[in-house]
Amino acid sequence: MEKRIKVQWVRSTIGRPSGQRKTIQGLGFKRLHQTLTLPDRPEIRGMIKAVTHLVKLWEEKERAGE
Repeated sequence: MEKRIKVQWVRSTIGRPSGQRKTIQGLGFKRLHQTLTLPDRPEIRGMIKAVTHLVKLWEEKERAGE
């Protein structure tokens, strides 16, 4: 099974460059304080790195037996 990470959008994009707003949208966020579970892939990690000051990230624990 593919590893997954949890990402929460914690800071607004008001006054931020359009690239950062598009990155937040590209990750799939619709509203502030929303939490998403995303696949842990290099493309996703790169997008998160571009907006680390706007999101909170944590590793999802793997369930036993999987």
